[in-house]
Amino acid sequence: MSDNLNQKIYVAGHRGMVGSAIVRNLADKGYKNIVTRTHVELDLTDQKSVKFFFEQEKPDQVYLAAAKVGGIHANNTFPAEFIYQNLMVQNNVIHQAFLAGVKRLLFLGSSCIYPKLAPQPMSEDALLTGKLEPTNEPYAIAKIAGIKMCESYNRQYGQSHGVDYRSVMPTNLYGPGDNYHPENSHVIPALIRRFHEAKISNAPEVVIWGTGTPRREFLYVDDMAAASVFVMDLSKVIYDQHTSPMESHINVGYGSDVTIAELAKAVGAAVGYKGKISFDPTKPDGAPRKWMDSSRLNQLGWIAKMPLDLGLTKAYQSFISE
Repeated sequence: MSDNLNQKIYVAGHRGMVGSAIVRNLADKGYKNIVTRTHVELDLTDQKSVKFFFEQEKPDQVYLAAAKVGGIHANNTFPAEFIYQNLMVQNNVIHQAFLAGVKRLLFLGSSCIYPKLAPQPMSEDALLTGKLEPTNEPYAIAKIAGIKMCESYNRQYGQSHGVDYRSVMPTNLYGPGDNYHPENSHVIPALIRRFHEAKISNAPEVVIWGTGTPRREFLYVDDMAAASVFVMDLSKVIYDQHTSPMESHINVGYGSDVTIAELAKAVGAAVGYKGKISFDPTKPDGAPRKWMDSSRLNQLGWIAKMPLDLGLTKAYQSFISE
């Protein structure tokens, strides 16, 4: 599908970190007709508004990158908002896309769909095999529903209507456009902000939540965008060969993970903080390890490019400029 650079592509969530990276990637590839709407222009939780939008625009492709996201604190504090808003956005966009005749859609999920104690690295077949991490269960349930909604529409309308809705599950993302809120952000932007403020104030010590022992995998957001466009542009024959009707999602990871302690040292180095780094074991750690098995995507021909140290340097430069 990449040969038609004039097809109309709607990127939902274009102001978010992933959505903006997808827009950059599409523009760099020469796509001319990218449709976006801000939240003020289009409330994706409003069914009537989404219906009107799709009836008017009739896009050829949809990237569903819009979501309410946040770190452990945000997920613990606003569980009702996380499950309600994400379910509403997904239901409205996927269903109205179908009614408007959209044949190709890509839904972006999250690694938190997998059980808290899933075997590592987490492969696609680990989905629905155990209990979720409690701190982000509402968000994870919504994302699982999004995957299953895409699969259900494929199963019911694939042959009759040519529907081909796909899902990609990113590992932890970071980079330009991230959310640096002091309480509601994910681990890398939270650390970048804290180390930056500590550097500016000459603070002698930075204390990190948890023990520092959990392991996490991190992917630069422009790599995620490249993977998303890669998966969207795969022929249906090839996509179907590497997935199954009820296990159609594809993991997108960097390929290796680090401890939170190692990450903190790397972020401190990228920011230029010279003080002491310590940990507060009375604060929650979250899952002990979250490492994605990306072999399915690698076999399809895509591998991440941005190394963590360089990515953190770029992320810090972006934070300073923003």
